[in-house]
Amino acid sequence: MTVSDWRKITKQLQNKPAKLAKFLKHNKPKERKTGIAKKPCEKCGRIGAHLSSYGLNLCRQCFREIATEIGFKKYS
Repeated sequence: MTVSDWRKITKQLQNKPAKLAKFLKHNKPKERKTGIAKKPCEKCGRIGAHLSSYGLNLCRQCFREIATEIGFKKYS
């Protein structure tokens, strides 16, 4: 079950509080403590190919877009 499906179901169950509570108890997405999904990209929200060095917290695609603006140079 994806997060978007989970949100849709909670909207549908707003009028049924008992069923909503039971659904949340068993199906709520857990907060990640470790792993790849811990820190998503601050710009786009991707969770893969994450650069956290220098406190950037960006995915590699977003880093390529703004690297020259923040002072990184490409060496070939």
